[in-house]
Amino acid sequence: MTDAYVALEGGRVIEARSRSPGTTRGELVFTTAYTGYEESLTDPSYEEQILTFSYPLIGNYGVREERFESDRVHPRGVVARDLTDDVAEWLREGDVPAVDRLDTRDIVTEIRDTGAMKCGIAAGEDATEADALAELDQCEHMSEHTDIGEQVSTPDAVTYNEAGTGPTVALIDCGAKGSIIESLVDRDAVVHLLPHDVTESDVASYDPDLLFISNGPGDPKNFERANELVETFVGETPIAGICLGQQVVANALGGETEKMEFGHRGVNQPVRDLRTDQVVMTTQNHGYTVADPGAELEVTQVNVNDDTPEGLENHDLGIITRQYHPEANPGPHDSLTFFDDVLEMARQDGPVAPE
Repeated sequence: MTDAYVALEGGRVIEARSRSPGTTRGELVFTTAYTGYEESLTDPSYEEQILTFSYPLIGNYGVREERFESDRVHPRGVVARDLTDDVAEWLREGDVPAVDRLDTRDIVTEIRDTGAMKCGIAAGEDATEADALAELDQCEHMSEHTDIGEQVSTPDAVTYNEAGTGPTVALIDCGAKGSIIESLVDRDAVVHLLPHDVTESDVASYDPDLLFISNGPGDPKNFERANELVETFVGETPIAGICLGQQVVANALGGETEKMEFGHRGVNQPVRDLRTDQVVMTTQNHGYTVADPGAELEVTQVNVNDDTPEGLENHDLGIITRQYHPEANPGPHDSLTFFDDVLEMARQDGPVAPE
């Protein structure tokens, strides 16, 4: 049954089956993860994107809220070979258009060969090709979503584990996954989740032992306030970052970021530590990367597949960042010690500013 259409940048339209009706548009990307669909679908880093699952069956162990990374589904649309009724119902409840019964191998291959692309979807009884093409015509590039932080960040400050005895963390919410907060709280840190556009004075009022820039969607250059926070606190307060957070830190300290062809999205990305030569498997979800770390940051870890920076550090300034997701929801737990390392850094007297 054809009652859905997927329009790809370039004009090709693919027929599909509607599983959650509606029209939508976004950047079409894929993930190679074969489990963790609940975590992926609630990851704020997928805001303004349409998520294609390369694994053929999505939903074979149901939908459980305790696995969610946020309070809603973030992709603008979902594409799969087969979606179970549980997942389809969940997406319908969230008004997220979804389609299946199409060749996702073909879509993944096209994204791999030509890069992430604009996409329009029309699904439902009255859907037409023209509807999907109209959505495609209105689709913007990710870098054009300059207000994307407003869509994913907390509007107000929220404190977790207020009675904790560990370091005080100012977590700048550029689209933070819930498991990052959990990983810090599990180590008895006091976590202040702060809006992405929080002022320097408001951050200082919490007297943080650690400034932490979270993951998030889109172009890191659109998170100007987070960039300014790094510039303000570097050399005074230890700084950590995950995913977009690494990119923000690099930009703030004179480095450069760039858009990748199709990004890293999955739970089996190999990362090599340049100091130990150890390789760990990691969870990743990003479409931008650090092209040049600049003079202040040392590349300590790289992706085995393409040599992109996966870890940046400056021990004199008290900086540790990771491009991947050490909290590993979903994914392997090889890199969970990242949170121990950054909190230990925060417990020290503080970094020594360069002369």
